[in-house]
Amino acid sequence: MVSTGSTTDQDFYADPTDTAEGGDNKVFTVTGQDWGDIAAGLGDNDAAERVVVNMGPQHPSTHGVLRLILEIEGETVTEARCGIGYLHTGIEKNMEFRTWTQGVTFCTRMDYLSPFFNEMTYVLGVERLLDIEDDIPEKAQVMRVLLMELNRISSHLVCIATGGMEIGALTVMTIGFRERELVLDLFELITGLRMNHAFIRPGGVAQDLPPGALDEIRGFVDLMKKRLPEYAALCNANPIFKARLENVGHLDLEGCMALGLSGPVLRSTGYGYDLRKAQPYCGYETYDFDVQTWDTADSYGRFRVRLNEMWESLKIIEQAADRLARLEGEPVMIADKKVAWPAQLSIGADGMGNSLDHIRHIMGESMEALIHHFKLVTEGFRVPAGQAYVPVESPRGELGAHVVSDGGTRPFRAHFRDPSFNNLQAMGLMSEGGQIADVIVAIASIDPVMGGVDR
Repeated sequence: MVSTGSTTDQDFYADPTDTAEGGDNKVFTVTGQDWGDIAAGLGDNDAAERVVVNMGPQHPSTHGVLRLILEIEGETVTEARCGIGYLHTGIEKNMEFRTWTQGVTFCTRMDYLSPFFNEMTYVLGVERLLDIEDDIPEKAQVMRVLLMELNRISSHLVCIATGGMEIGALTVMTIGFRERELVLDLFELITGLRMNHAFIRPGGVAQDLPPGALDEIRGFVDLMKKRLPEYAALCNANPIFKARLENVGHLDLEGCMALGLSGPVLRSTGYGYDLRKAQPYCGYETYDFDVQTWDTADSYGRFRVRLNEMWESLKIIEQAADRLARLEGEPVMIADKKVAWPAQLSIGADGMGNSLDHIRHIMGESMEALIHHFKLVTEGFRVPAGQAYVPVESPRGELGAHVVSDGGTRPFRAHFRDPSFNNLQAMGLMSEGGQIADVIVAIASIDPVMGGVDR
């Protein structure tokens, strides 16, 4: 076995090519010379044509801090494995020490390209345990759908932009991030933040749409209808682009089902499984849109699925905007003040939700309101004992939160099924037997986000 890396426990008295474990394995540090020079220096070693290389954990062509361990013969990958854990944050464990509402501020940071979906699956689980699913205001549900579909567009734009960058299509990268900035501007307008919003909360959403938001949203939709065809013009029939993606990272339906893959990777096999249709939530069954599929089961098919899904998201956003226009002045948080957080608060000039009217009320008029506000914010509401799992269709596939309550004010356990973690299992099957250069394309087509993988 030959490796480009050196051992951690180096024996300074051993021959430079001996491993710390001894035996027949040899370690060779490759520093950029030609392969012929390297092979000549290996002598008569039986493994002279087998090399193990580390791609990562901070390689510029991987999505996040991902380590790939590739065994190669020449330019052909004979074995591929993933090394994960470099971005572990302990989010799931930390959530056990925060109130149910505070948990949103943690899980939103997992898959940092789709924060609203992280919040959504967790909040749906909490609402199911509270048995308040039917009490959520309509306007809050429509706002959730609006934000999720905007988030789906921004996530797919990053996938296509970074995927283009990794194969040299730099124009695709620049226009992809250009459009994503427009979505992040809308997020900042609506929630106050570009990412890590903690905006979707048990019982509804944090606040109403600001004045002028619907006009900005409609303007964005009109602009995207002009911009999305640019991607098709640059990529869809581009012979260079297609040559790099077609028949690369192939994985058929049987392989996807065996590994539990979902999202665009699954739909690129022709199987139209989408939780928005299969197990509707937030009223998705009332929206007009189509599940997008392709039939090539390769990296090119996954690109086309994502491109088409952005068109469908625009359709849903338009419908949500029309509904929000009719719901002007309607509540965005559940009426039950024992659950609604922040209770009776509106966003003040300090941005902290402490409106002067409410402060005047709780500090000068009602001791009961002050006590309730203090207990709700510091201690939190209690959730009946039980467990729930409510998955959502994130940009990468099925994202679900398994939330467990022991009847207290904090989660007993919160564990997330992140699609990036499941989908990353396919890296080996997609890469083995192909070229080293195609490993990058296969990984890009999976679109893993390591914040969701490691958590």
